[in-house]
Amino acid sequence: MTRGKLVLLDEPSMGLSPVLTQEIFNVIREINREGSTILLVEQNARMALKVANRGYVLQTGEIILAGEAKELAANEEIRKAYLAG
Repeated sequence: MTRGKLVLLDEPSMGLSPVLTQEIFNVIREINREGSTILLVEQNARMALKVANRGYVLQTGEIILAGEAKELAANEEIRKAYLAG
């Protein structure tokens, strides 16, 4: 694969062990550092927000919240609903 400007990933950690999930997210970070934009769809919100610059929360197909990943991770409503605490 050539170095694409945009990489689309849909649930790259689905069904993987925690060790492999961490490795996948390390690879995602590295691809981004090398200059590619990544569009990541991921159920593991905690890991996704750790690697993301921006995040979007969808509910029944509608964006209900958007912002910087760090802001979303710190949002109490998001923490309770998606980050288990």
